[in-house]
Amino acid sequence: MSTAQPAGNQAVLNRLHDATNSGDVELIWKTIDEVVAPDVLFHTPVPTGAGGAQALKNIWAMLLRAFPDIHVTVEDVIAEGDKVVCRNTVTGTHQGEYMGLPPTGRSITYSEIFIVRFADGRFAEIWGVVDVASQMRQLGMLPA
Repeated sequence: MSTAQPAGNQAVLNRLHDATNSGDVELIWKTIDEVVAPDVLFHTPVPTGAGGAQALKNIWAMLLRAFPDIHVTVEDVIAEGDKVVCRNTVTGTHQGEYMGLPPTGRSITYSEIFIVRFADGRFAEIWGVVDVASQMRQLGMLPA
C-alpha cells in the first residue's frame, strides 16, 4: 500500500478541521459538501434527526449556535490504510442554547476521538466518542 493514501486522507481531515475552526458557516458547509460523502454512515448516535452529510452540517450548526468561538485542537492523528483516527480537545464559551440549556457564559473543554474511513478521498464512515458528560458537568447540567 502506498503511503500517499493515509497522508492524503489526513490532509482531507485537516481541511475539515481548518474549516470548522474558521467559524464561517458557509465555508464549513462547502467543505463538508466537498470532503464528506452525501451518504456518510455514522456509527455513533447523531442528535440531529438527519443522516449523511446533512447530519454533520446540523451538528456544526448546533455547536456554532451554542459555542460561537468553538475550537478543535487536534492532539493526535494516526493514519493507516483507508482510516484516520484523531484525538481532539474542544474548547468554547456557552453563548447560545445547547441541549435545552440557555446560555451560561461558561467556558468548556472536552475531549473527543473520531475514526474516519475514507473512500474515493471522502469521509465514508465515522465512529466517534465525545465526552458529553464532561460538557454537561461544566455547564451545570450534571453534578460535578
